[in-house]
Amino acid sequence: MPAMLESLDTLEADALAALSAASDAPALESWRIEYLGGKGRMKSAAAGLKDVSKEEKPAAGKRLNEVKQAIEAAFKARQSEVGKGGGGGGANSAGPAIDLTEPGIAPELGRRHVISRVTEELCDVFGRMGFEVVTGPELEDDQHNFVKLNIPAEHPAREPIDNFYVDDPLKTDVPRMLRSQTSTVQIRTMESRKPPLRIISPGRVYRPDTVDATHSFMFHQLEGLYVDRKVSMVDLKTTLYSFARSFFGPDAEIQLVPSYFPFTEPSAEFYMKIRLRPDEPAKWVELGGCGMVDPAVFEAVGYDPEEWTGFAFGFGIERIAMGKYSIPDIRMLFENDVRFLKQL
Repeated sequence: MPAMLESLDTLEADALAALSAASDAPALESWRIEYLGGKGRMKSAAAGLKDVSKEEKPAAGKRLNEVKQAIEAAFKARQSEVGKGGGGGGANSAGPAIDLTEPGIAPELGRRHVISRVTEELCDVFGRMGFEVVTGPELEDDQHNFVKLNIPAEHPAREPIDNFYVDDPLKTDVPRMLRSQTSTVQIRTMESRKPPLRIISPGRVYRPDTVDATHSFMFHQLEGLYVDRKVSMVDLKTTLYSFARSFFGPDAEIQLVPSYFPFTEPSAEFYMKIRLRPDEPAKWVELGGCGMVDPAVFEAVGYDPEEWTGFAFGFGIERIAMGKYSIPDIRMLFENDVRFLKQL
């Protein structure tokens, strides 16, 4: 028998014997390096083909492939018995055996943000009173944000310093802006639908306020609108009282204080007695504004103010959340501190 074939037979026998003796993942990895590694015995045997005579080379090459395939197949079979070993060739560390009788480690679940939860709760409360949820764009124009809400051009609320304008209001007839109130959704709904209407519109709004304990440049509002024949201030007050006692409990204390808004007449500010800190007494906090829809607003959307009347109201959702959960600082709602969110 030619020397090359004899050495290959010996290599195969040695490899299979050593493989049978490998009883764990580290031993399998050592075997792989010795026989199949980049500097292993199979590599050395392949390099020896250059010294085989031309007549013997076909047989030697064939036998080399057979030995390589045999020990690779044996290695894979042994891996499945012992557990996959680490290192090259696609092998991975087996690690300790898994005890299926041990209790599992439950993954830590997140929770919905308090603003999302409060918004859903508000929509649920008003939904039970017959209000439909509608939404609208956050990128608006000043026609819907100001003009059709009866806010005149000289009103300080329209100053560029108090709004996020996308277009220069001095160079554009209908400048675009990030909406400063969700009342824009009320206007868009009235433009597209005939009364009677009973809607609420939750969403983000934007104003360049200085961030402090009670203000932010981005916050959330929920506005409501009811339009029908013979709607009165009594209907508005009844709706707000029903909301307060459904959301905060039967002992909720609220009051309406006369005020002024361009889009409602008469107008009022909606106050509630709430506790912002657990260790402090409750105090009166303004939650939003409300009033009877001004006839000029109805005219702007094509409603006949002689036939239709209605009321509107608007809350800051953050302020309601702060009141319900005694959160003293609005910034805590946007810091994404999981420790804080887990408490609510």
